[in-house]
Amino acid sequence: MTLPGATLRGLADDEILHWLALVLTPGLGTKRMLDLLRQYGSAEAVLRQEPRELESAGVAPAVAQSMASGCTFDDAARAVEELKAQGADVVPLTDRRYPARLREIYDPPPVLFAKGRLELLDTVMVAVVGSRRPSAYGLAVAERLGKDLAAAGVTVVSGMAKGIDTAAHGGALSAGGATVAVFGCGLDVIYPAENRRLAERIARDGLLLTEFPPGTPAHPQNFPIRNRVVSGLSEGVVVVEGKQYSGSLITARLALDQNREVFAVPGNITQPSSFGPNLLIKQGAQLVQSSQDILDGLGVDARARLARQPALPLPQTAADPESPMSHIAAQVFSFLSLDKPVCLDDLIERLPHVSPSELIAVLFELEESGRVRQLPGRSYVKVWIE
Repeated sequence: MTLPGATLRGLADDEILHWLALVLTPGLGTKRMLDLLRQYGSAEAVLRQEPRELESAGVAPAVAQSMASGCTFDDAARAVEELKAQGADVVPLTDRRYPARLREIYDPPPVLFAKGRLELLDTVMVAVVGSRRPSAYGLAVAERLGKDLAAAGVTVVSGMAKGIDTAAHGGALSAGGATVAVFGCGLDVIYPAENRRLAERIARDGLLLTEFPPGTPAHPQNFPIRNRVVSGLSEGVVVVEGKQYSGSLITARLALDQNREVFAVPGNITQPSSFGPNLLIKQGAQLVQSSQDILDGLGVDARARLARQPALPLPQTAADPESPMSHIAAQVFSFLSLDKPVCLDDLIERLPHVSPSELIAVLFELEESGRVRQLPGRSYVKVWIE
């Protein structure tokens, strides 16, 4: 999208103030805001218009009066101070740092709020999305894809929701790679709250991103809006798990509308969470068995960019499937699987010759080696290691 009279440069403080004043105008939706920007060329020019002129451009009378009064500048000034306190950046649509692919979509956010490594906005990105209540199989796949894509130089994008999103972000970080978390709320509102530590790590090693101003709560209606940014940033969207009417299917449909590649990980046909990816495959999405399927399915330009950068080495803490295990550890490991959690009580029953304290010590050792993951309820699964 090109705006008349706009230049792709970092903006001065007064320009940022105008952008925020425009974004914070009550009742002015994204589509109308983009129309005004196309017509008048800049946020400052829009806000200088008389109410009658704005009304003739399709703005509701009450909204036009609010814009012309300048009352939102006080809110904008407070937002600037809050963003500075958070160490966050403002990236308007006309800023050269604004991601090019996102600018191309039908309704790009007029302003992005960001915290972390802004240079990631100019990298090859792939979204990994899925269920908030995934199976152990889905978690294992999402983490592994996040890790392998990041090791190949891809920036992994997701929404930092519970489940698949969290696993994908964590996998990318464990490989020493990059990840972008797109919020459905303000940067100062961590949702879900249990992901606070993950958000802190992404702010340091990756990038937190949102179109919602500071203080915006995590309203349910914000997340479908957020999903278009997840897909819009990305070369392609990978769906790991999702029910019939899930947010991940919404993201996949948005990706198709935005001319992005859609990938899906097949699942057990008896599980409701497999409906989404299996349906997408039936409709023509690219089936994913490994990260290489995703890399091969990206566009020519994206593959060329990845080929020009060195792949990251796998982390030294990654488990070595050839390293020896103790006899007891091997027994415990043999009772576990990738997709069916086994609780501690079941392991105690299956291994009566091993004391509970010794079993817990062995499980801890397997966790530390990266072979086993503990799930809620003191259940355990194998980690996907080839």
